[in-house]
Amino acid sequence: MIRILLADDEAMMRAGVRAILASDPKLDVVAEAGDGREAVDLAISHHPDVALLDIRMPVLDGLAAAAEMRRAAPGTAVVMLTTFGEDDYIAKALEVGASGFLLKSGDPRELIAGVHAVADGAAYLSPKVAHRVIAQLAGGRMARGAHARDRLESLTEREREVLALVGAGLSNAEIAGRLHIVEGTVKAYVSAILTRLGVRNRVQAAIIAYEAGLVA
Repeated sequence: MIRILLADDEAMMRAGVRAILASDPKLDVVAEAGDGREAVDLAISHHPDVALLDIRMPVLDGLAAAAEMRRAAPGTAVVMLTTFGEDDYIAKALEVGASGFLLKSGDPRELIAGVHAVADGAAYLSPKVAHRVIAQLAGGRMARGAHARDRLESLTEREREVLALVGAGLSNAEIAGRLHIVEGTVKAYVSAILTRLGVRNRVQAAIIAYEAGLVA
């Protein structure tokens, strides 16, 4: 019997995943958590074989919970279960030691197959995720994208809006018109963005915007 910890802040989602897992008599959900901190505590106390963690949870998000769980409960294999398929989530999940990455929108059979695989000591990526990983690892874009997104964490929401427009090639005047603010304010935003990102000019800032996915 494979003992499973299920962590997701949405009760209905937990119920749906639990129902899928219940269709396999070899799988047993022994504990459920509504946030990342609770998930870590339950992993320590219940020693599950596999932990299914949603990436976005309150108190402690899934990525942070996975990293802590790998230290505090190394016998528990971690699978990230999420609706988000962006490259930075995939890269970070793998970096913190997750053994699997599944999309909630995937085939329920993938969920069962993934749990069995990681419980057996293997790694498992849903086919859609695997395709993205293979395609982007070749050019290293995944790692660059994750790094660029990390750098954007220092920016405010408005600064990210301005950076996206800089990345799209708009001038200060055009950005001012788009955001309905004065040009002097745009200049101040751009100056602050360059300082926060640690870059020298708009071109370098635009590259970060592109790699982070702010512009196509």
